[in-house]
Amino acid sequence: MNALFAAHALLPDGWARDVRLEWDAAGRLTSVQAGVSAGATPRADGPLLPAMPNLHSHAFQRALAGLTEYRGQARDSFWSWRTLMYQFANRLDPQSLEDIATWLYVEMLQAGYGSTCEFHYVHHDADGRPYADDATLSQALLAAARRSGMRLTLLPVLYQTAGFGGQAPHDGQRRFIRSTDAMLRLLERLKPQCDAQDALLGLAPHSLRAVPPDSLSAALAGLQRIAPGAPVHIHIAEQVKEVEDCLAWSGQRPVAWLLDHAPVDARWCLVHATHLDAEEIRAAAASGAVAGLCPTTEANLGDGIFPFGAWRDAGGRWGLGSDSHICVDAAEEILMLEYSQRLATRQRNVGALPDSPQVAQTLMQQALEGGAQASGRPGSAQLRVGGLADFFTLDERQPALAGLSPDQMLASHVFAASRGNALRSAWTGGRQHVCDGRHVLAAEAAQAFIAARRRLLAD
Repeated sequence: MNALFAAHALLPDGWARDVRLEWDAAGRLTSVQAGVSAGATPRADGPLLPAMPNLHSHAFQRALAGLTEYRGQARDSFWSWRTLMYQFANRLDPQSLEDIATWLYVEMLQAGYGSTCEFHYVHHDADGRPYADDATLSQALLAAARRSGMRLTLLPVLYQTAGFGGQAPHDGQRRFIRSTDAMLRLLERLKPQCDAQDALLGLAPHSLRAVPPDSLSAALAGLQRIAPGAPVHIHIAEQVKEVEDCLAWSGQRPVAWLLDHAPVDARWCLVHATHLDAEEIRAAAASGAVAGLCPTTEANLGDGIFPFGAWRDAGGRWGLGSDSHICVDAAEEILMLEYSQRLATRQRNVGALPDSPQVAQTLMQQALEGGAQASGRPGSAQLRVGGLADFFTLDERQPALAGLSPDQMLASHVFAASRGNALRSAWTGGRQHVCDGRHVLAAEAAQAFIAARRRLLAD
């Protein structure tokens, strides 16, 4: 029997005392009991919390983080950053991608994440030709997840055009481009490999500007044949220019066009969705889709501020992603989300609800539910029977947390702790990967990451 006892654990309805968890060989919780004695059950080394699903990741960009923080033109923007990112992406090779992703997933596990959705769009070699095995770079990500213990939802990206109306792709996009038929063959190739390591497979039409309407329809139909009910993620309404270009092309804003032309439902994750009008908020929330918020990346790229209050008021579901990995810390994404809303509304404690006044706890619980849904594992992120045995402990030895109640400890973890030292242990599928704040592969993975980045920056 696999079991763990926690003096305090965050359950779906709040903090509970003296909680015993049991899980099966597949890493699914079979029993969650509060108010029981520990007996001979191993004890958690601090308050126990569910691990956060990371619903949006471009793993290779971790090696670029911090390297674009200089002004390259009179008015820098997302679009000038994208040019630099393309240049970096075109240097990647399979081993570098695996080494970068392995270190990133180690960092994630040390920082409160237990699973990630990999929005994977670098498919081909440096000159744009497919590898002999077309799945080579996808397999590098699967290998990184397997080595690190990260739970993975792999989302190969369909990318065909450079802009609305079928604009021809430019040279910087040569490694991303593939036909719809080639994408469906890739999904067929990857499906048994994902199944073999308990990873999920989905599809990511990159954006409306990168996937023409006919291709979007054909890809969604093919996905349903290969992996019925699989998650679908799409970048949408991240930038004002994108909204303006979509209006010029179609007469509709991006989210409105998508809702009118695609079967958007609870399988979908609308990544960013930063620029919505009132009708888009109402209709998108009613669809059941998850808004994929990436607060630190959206701040770094100058995207704008998501209409969080209106989205929640409409019943919208949401989750958190670290996207470009300028930050790898689940608590800091919650912090940035809350602070952006405080700046926009000039109020405090915006994330709280009338029946849930603790900001950190309220936001965390909602992000757990939305992130699990977007990952293709609805309901699995909470500590409940049938959920995943993915969890971490807070390090109550740290001064920012010591001597506090569990709800105060969680608030201090999000709003007051020094980054990187508030987590003590972490498990996925009931297997412990992080001990005393450090992943068992941390030293090895860090050195490989450093070497890979040095090679990529050498010329």
